[in-house]
Amino acid sequence: MIVITCEHGGNAIPKRFRPLFKDHSDLLNSHRGYDLGALQTARMMAERFNAPLYFATTSRLLVDLNRSIGHPRLFSKVTRPLNSEDKQFILDHHYAAHRDPIQLAVTQALASGRAVLHVACHSFTPVLGGRVRDMDVGLLYDPHRGQELRLCRQWKSAIAQRNPELKIRSNAPYKGVSDGLATYFRTLFSKAYLGIELELNQRIYIQSKDQWRMLCKLVIDGLEAVARSPF
Repeated sequence: MIVITCEHGGNAIPKRFRPLFKDHSDLLNSHRGYDLGALQTARMMAERFNAPLYFATTSRLLVDLNRSIGHPRLFSKVTRPLNSEDKQFILDHHYAAHRDPIQLAVTQALASGRAVLHVACHSFTPVLGGRVRDMDVGLLYDPHRGQELRLCRQWKSAIAQRNPELKIRSNAPYKGVSDGLATYFRTLFSKAYLGIELELNQRIYIQSKDQWRMLCKLVIDGLEAVARSPF
């Protein structure tokens, strides 16, 4: 079974908390507010594999759905000062509302004897802290989980065969074992669960939406070539 997720698909703020963000429109529209193009990637991938898609369009500045409870960046600088009641409301109505159905779907699939490939679709800013990130594609995984390692090596190779000029990196621009939804799920599930985070460079989305669609198609073509049985 293949499951597609997108944790940072939009920059919407629920009405209850909009006053907090009245002076933060620039922040909401930046890479800190959401992952540009990631939801389009996720939708294309889910359609190709006829896979369930779980996505959120609430801004990560309200709560970061790709962070664990207790992580220092679970809440942003805007929402961190909120009282415990408001924070719990956000966790119940936005955080758990996204993550719990995914966890249930994976649990049920594994219980039925199926392996699960979970691809979490994200994108990254081309410049962070003055440092240029020149890679086009990042595949994040746990190198100590053999199936994840093998799948990503094969996926990387399949993408490169289709476009040798693309810069594809493993466990970059972030480590595959850093805090995230897939990392958390690895603590819950057996090795029949494979959690991969796909990261695409927002530079391409900013330059050309057509090029972005072509990149997504190429990446999905590569995955389709290697993600056969048992998924």
